[in-house]
Amino acid sequence: MKLNINLQAKKILTKDGVSFLVPFILITSCFALWGFANDMTGPIVKACSKIFRMSVTEGALVQVAFYLGYFVMAFPAALFIQRHSFKAGVLVGLTLFAIGSLLFLPAKLLGMYYPFLLAYFILTCGLSFLETSCNPYIYCMGTEDTATQRLNLAQAFNPIGALLGMWVAMEFVQVRMSPMPTEERMMLGDAQFNALKESDLSVLIGPYLGLGIACLIILALIRLKKMPKAGDTRAKKGIRQAMRELMKKKGYREGVLAQFFYVGAQVSCWTFIIQYGTRVFQLEGMTEKAAEITSQKYNIMAMVFFCVSRFVCTWLLKYISPGRLLAVLAILAGSLIGGVILFPDRNGIYCLVAVSACMSLMFPTIYGIALRGVAENVKFAGAGLIMAILGGSVFPPLQALIIDSKLSLMGLSSVNLSFVVPLVCFIVVAVYGHRSYVRQNILEA
Repeated sequence: MKLNINLQAKKILTKDGVSFLVPFILITSCFALWGFANDMTGPIVKACSKIFRMSVTEGALVQVAFYLGYFVMAFPAALFIQRHSFKAGVLVGLTLFAIGSLLFLPAKLLGMYYPFLLAYFILTCGLSFLETSCNPYIYCMGTEDTATQRLNLAQAFNPIGALLGMWVAMEFVQVRMSPMPTEERMMLGDAQFNALKESDLSVLIGPYLGLGIACLIILALIRLKKMPKAGDTRAKKGIRQAMRELMKKKGYREGVLAQFFYVGAQVSCWTFIIQYGTRVFQLEGMTEKAAEITSQKYNIMAMVFFCVSRFVCTWLLKYISPGRLLAVLAILAGSLIGGVILFPDRNGIYCLVAVSACMSLMFPTIYGIALRGVAENVKFAGAGLIMAILGGSVFPPLQALIIDSKLSLMGLSSVNLSFVVPLVCFIVVAVYGHRSYVRQNILEA
């Protein structure tokens, strides 16, 4: 068994007789790092709403700032790595990541909401650099035939970091914040409110300061390591010509759209599981804080499913076409979201947790399918796919608006009804998976 694993690793991490094992390990550590940042942020939406006495929609601006950074910085990052190298892109990404994380301290000293949004934005500009650099770098660390498997293997370490981020959010933020319910906070005088806010913000920033220090340590390790030049040959064509060529590829165009909707679905499901669970558990008689912490435990369980499923799906890709597996899992995810909408009790929570097992395959598989045949345009193609992460900035506020509307239909709450947003997203992903399968396995056969 050990021999088979070693042979498989050698197959997907070797090209022209050159092994990329050590660079693969170093770059994969960045996948875990941004997974930590991404999934520590979801519970912070609810925390910010309480700390600053805001609506769900205003709290969701955290996700807007977070994912807007991905959109803004993706093409500048692509131009940078086109001129320099993947390694240089990783180093710049880690630097911005560290700066954004450490800016939480001055934001806390100012005591206002918008400096936190700026810190999130700078942090995710760094993540955009990292993902624009790391994903195509991993893609190039072997043959194109094994690229989707390689991306799924690297991305399998992303949920491990995410799982740790969720646990830190629960143990070092949610548990340690004041248990005072939202309604009581609304009635506090200015002096009491400011004292409580100061205390809760001190709790909130701790994990981000630790994250900034971790970024600096990993930056130093990669800076000192000599990295290979895989995929670093500079293309002679400019960005306009590259984009014209990419836009002629139907698989790439549709891939960017599918990635936009997928990220929207993922962020919506993971952000609003706290609101969904809090409502269910409060109806069972829990206090607001106990309901929030219990919801986060289910969120962690969802990430465990996501993490395990990523390894299982990487194995399944040896036997099942990526497009077909993507379509099947998207249909299953949509069916489970139907349960999230229709069940008013814990059954809805169970469905929402199970959705994560379906999502685990989606990002790297859409990425891998979309990059087929892009040749030397891989850097700009990767940037377009990272820009599609903007979906995480668009769909959660739409879902938050539905939640804040207090709409009720056939006895279903606005929280339940809001999950029609990720349902639409999964339908788009299912269509893309099916069309990709048809293109590769039927039309090209």
